Amino acid sequence: MKTGLITSDTYQNHNTGEGHPEKIDRVSAILENFKKLRNKDLIWKKPSKVPNEILEITHSSNYINFVQNSFPEKGLSFLDGDTIISPGSKDATLDAVGSIITGIDGVQNKEFKNAFCAVRPPGHHAEKNKAMGFCIYNNVAVGAHYLLKKYKLNKVAIIDFDVHHGNGTQNIFYDNEKVLYISTHQYPYYPGSGSEEEKGKYNNIFNIPLPAGTSSKEYLDAYEFVLKKVKEFKPQFILFSAGFDAHKNDPLAQLQLTSKDFYDLTKRTLSLAKLYCDGKVVSILEGGYDLKALQESTEMHVNALLEFN
Repeated sequence: MKTGLITSDTYQNHNTGEGHPEKIDRVSAILENFKKLRNKDLIWKKPSKVPNEILEITHSSNYINFVQNSFPEKGLSFLDGDTIISPGSKDATLDAVGSIITGIDGVQNKEFKNAFCAVRPPGHHAEKNKAMGFCIYNNVAVGAHYLLKKYKLNKVAIIDFDVHHGNGTQNIFYDNEKVLYISTHQYPYYPGSGSEEEKGKYNNIFNIPLPAGTSSKEYLDAYEFVLKKVKEFKPQFILFSAGFDAHKNDPLAQLQLTSKDFYDLTKRTLSLAKLYCDGKVVSILEGGYDLKALQESTEMHVNALLEFN
C-alpha cells in the first residue's frame, strides 16, 4: 500500500500580500522537495470538488455565503486582521477542503494506506461562523464530520501538533462525543485558548499546553499523554492537523523541535493507528513558516507515513 499526496496548483493563486507569513512559497517548497525525492510509493492526487452540503455540516450556511461573496474581483480583502483573500483564494480555499475529502475517500477505498494533504490556506483556527488566523474553512473539522456522516463512524480522533492551539476545531467539536480533539501547543500564546481546563462536554477535548522554550525531549515526553488518550478512545480513524511551526527555526513561535521530532511523533502515533483503526490516517498541513524547516519536517512526517505502508 502507498501514501496519497493530495495537492492542487490553485494554492498558488491564494495571494495574501507582500510580507505575509502564510505565503505561496510554503506549499511550493514542500512540493518541490517531494518532486526531487521521486518516491514511487507516493500517489499524487488532485482534490475533489466540495459541494456546499459537505461544508454545511461544519460551517453555517450564512458564513459559507459570506465567504463566497467576500472574494474580491481584484486586489486583496480582509476576513479578519490577518486572514487575507484575493480573487484566486476562492478555488484554493475549496481545494484545501477538498483535499481532506479526497484523502479520506482514498484511504477508505484502499487506494492508499494513508495520506498527506499539502494545501493552503490552513484551517484549524476557523470557527463555525468566523475566519481567523489565516484560516477560512476548517479543513480538518470538515474531514471529521465527513467521516461521521458519509462513513457512519462513531470515533474520530484529531491530533493537532501545530504550535498554535486549534481554537476553531475545539469549538466545533466541544460537545461532540464522537470526536476526540487533542492539541499540543505553546501556551500562553496566540490565539489564547487551549488551557488544560478546556475539556469538552464529554471530556473529548484534551489540551497539552507547553511553555516557550520546550525542548525536543520535553515535547516527546508530553506527547506520551497524547498517545495515552488515543489508547483510551480507540479511534476508528485519525486525522492530523499537521502544523510544523513548533520547529526551533520557525519565526512565529518558540518551541524547540527538530525536523526529526516530526518523524518520531508520527511513527509513535501510527503504531497506535495500526492497533485501533487499521492504520487509517489522513494528515493536512496547518502552519510552518520557515521554508527549509518546513521542507525537512514534512519530508520526515511523510517518511513515517510511507514506512507504515
